[in-house]
Amino acid sequence: MTQTMHEDWKPRTLDGFVGLIGPLLTRREGDAWAYAIRTEAKHTNPAGIVHGGLLTALLDHALSVIAWEANERRACITVALDVHFLAAARPGDLVVARGRVVRTSASLVFMQGSLTVDDKEVATGKAIMKIR
Repeated sequence: MTQTMHEDWKPRTLDGFVGLIGPLLTRREGDAWAYAIRTEAKHTNPAGIVHGGLLTALLDHALSVIAWEANERRACITVALDVHFLAAARPGDLVVARGRVVRTSASLVFMQGSLTVDDKEVATGKAIMKIR
């Protein structure tokens, strides 16, 4: 494991897909939230590194929750997600997702986010969320 578990991370038990890949960890960072998953062997691809699908799912979940909170807790559905993988994550890594609202219109939220391991960026992404 490359990063120790800090007391301030709280595990969240969720139904659905995120519950299958988690547990999801959350923590408050000033006015924002961070989301994380401690990766395991079950999260790897055949090359032995964390599967891009897990990274994408974590980033998608984090950005949609951040958009939800920024929009009076109205559901925000992903309509576009562009992810760029910068480095590998490995089993045992704590992959942390953070994001921010770039712009909001009447029905859309434009987001930016990143995934880090030990403060090293492993992926970045942009998303467009539809407010329901």
